[in-house]
Amino acid sequence: MQYGSIPGVALPVARIILGSMVCTTDAMEATRALLDAYVQAGGNAIDTAHLYHGGKSERAIGQWMQERGNRDRIVLITKGAHPTDAGPRVTPGDITQDLTESLDRLQTDRIDIYLLHRDDENVPVEPIIECLNQHCAEGRIVIFGASNWSTARIDAANAYARQQGLRGFSVSSPHFSLALTNEPVWAGCVTLDDAGRQWHRQNQMPLLPWSAQARGFFTGRFTPDDTSSEHMVRVYYNDTNWERYRRAQELALQKGCDARHIALAYVLAEPYPVFALIGPATIAELQDSLRALDVALSPRERAYLELRADLPA
Repeated sequence: MQYGSIPGVALPVARIILGSMVCTTDAMEATRALLDAYVQAGGNAIDTAHLYHGGKSERAIGQWMQERGNRDRIVLITKGAHPTDAGPRVTPGDITQDLTESLDRLQTDRIDIYLLHRDDENVPVEPIIECLNQHCAEGRIVIFGASNWSTARIDAANAYARQQGLRGFSVSSPHFSLALTNEPVWAGCVTLDDAGRQWHRQNQMPLLPWSAQARGFFTGRFTPDDTSSEHMVRVYYNDTNWERYRRAQELALQKGCDARHIALAYVLAEPYPVFALIGPATIAELQDSLRALDVALSPRERAYLELRADLPA
C-alpha cells in the first residue's frame, strides 16, 4: 500500500480508499472478509455514507470495527446531507441529524473525514460552515469536505471560513476517472473537469475521487456493440472513451499489466494529493485494483491517454 497525508488527519492515509457500497449487515460474512482483506493489504481508509443501504453499510462497518478493536487505526469517512425524493437536505438541521445517526450506527464518537454528499446552491455557505465548525469544536468531526460541490462553491465557503477564523473544506470528492462522462452519473453529481483539475493543482487540496475506475469501463466487460447496460451507455459510451480505452490497453501491454490498472494509475498520478475511492465487490477485485499502485505513468504517457500526444517511437 502507498500512503499520503491529509492535513488534520493524524494517520497516514492509504492512497486507495475502500468504498463500502457492497458492505451491509445483510451480508456480514462477506463484509468482514472484504474489510479484513483490505486491512491485511495495508489499507486503512474506509468510505461509507448515511444513505448506503438505508444505514446498513454504516452499521456493518461499525460492527466490524467493534469486533476487530481497530477504530483508532482506521481513517473513517462518511457522508451526509444527501437529498431525498422531497428535495435537497443541505441545512444545519439535516447535517446534524445525519451526522448524529451516522455516529450511532458506526459506534464511534468521531468521523475523521465528514463529507457533504451533495450541494444545494440555494443555501448560503455561511450556515453550513458554521454548523460543521460547531461539530468540529465538539469533537464529532475531525475535518470535513465536499462531495459533488463545484470549486466555485468550495471557494466561497472557504473564503467565508477565512474571514471568520473558522475551518473550511479540507478535501473535495467529485467523480474523476480516465473515462469522460457524457452527463452526471447521478443527479446532482459533479465530475472534475480540466478547470477543476487546474484548481486542485493551484490549491493542492486533496482529491478523493469516486468511481475512479469508471464503474468498470476499462475491465473489458463493455464494448461499443454491447448496449445492455443503460447506465454505462448513458454516462460513458462515446468515441473519445473508446479511444482512451484502446490506448490504455496499448500501454498495459508495454507495462505488463491491464487497462484497468492503467486507468487507476492515471487518476493517482495527478500532481496534487489523490486518494482514489474504489468499490470492489469481491476480494479478488480488491487485490487486482491494488496492482495499480505499482504502475508508473510519465507525463507523456498521461497525455497520450488523454489523446493530447503520441507515444515516442
